[in-house]
Amino acid sequence: MIGPRSDEPPPRPLAQRLGAILWPSFFAAGVCTMVFFAFVDPLALRDMTFPELQISRELGYSIGFFMFWVATASSSLFTWILLRPASRFNPPSPRG
Repeated sequence: MIGPRSDEPPPRPLAQRLGAILWPSFFAAGVCTMVFFAFVDPLALRDMTFPELQISRELGYSIGFFMFWVATASSSLFTWILLRPASRFNPPSPRG
């Protein structure tokens, strides 16, 4: 088994990796929620999409926020996946 390369930094703790994904996406979801609901009333949106459901304004804001958070967290997670160093997953090539 091949060990980690000596020139590579150690992996970051799980809490730090999750924080790097969830905190910026939380902030972005808050901004998106404020901008979106500045122009869209949750009750009008409910009436256009699911008129049979009894959703209050507050619940509409909450659902919207969590939907924006999932979307922005997915974006942050995808960026993190793309930026991981390839050396952690590929064995070093033989130098000759």
